[in-house]
Amino acid sequence: MKKVEAIIKPFKLDEVKEALHEIGVSGITVTEAKGFGRQKGHTELYRGAEYVVDFLPKVKLEVVVTDAMVERVVEAIASAAQTGRIGDGKIFVFAVESALRIRTGERDNDAI
Repeated sequence: MKKVEAIIKPFKLDEVKEALHEIGVSGITVTEAKGFGRQKGHTELYRGAEYVVDFLPKVKLEVVVTDAMVERVVEAIASAAQTGRIGDGKIFVFAVESALRIRTGERDNDAI
C-alpha cells in the first residue's frame, strides 16, 4: 500500500476529486493548508500599507491506495491539478505499513 499526498491550488480540488473518482478511488482526505515554495508569497495593499503575504492558501489531499493504483492516482492528480503556472503544487508517495478499518476490523488492502 502507498499513501499519495498532494499539495494543490484550492480551486483545482473539484477537478482532482472528479479525476480520482473516475479511476475508482473511493476515499480521500482533504485538509486546508498554507505554504509557499518558489512562489515566495506576494505583496498586498491593506488600508494604504503594503505587506507581504508569505503563506498562500493550498489544499492537501491524502489518498491510500494499493501499489497497483499508485501510478494512475499520481497521473490523475497531476493532470487535473496542473495549470502550467508556478505554485501548482507537489505530489509525494509514501509506503504504508498497515491499515485498519475501525468499524469492521478489516486490515491492509481490505481496509482501503
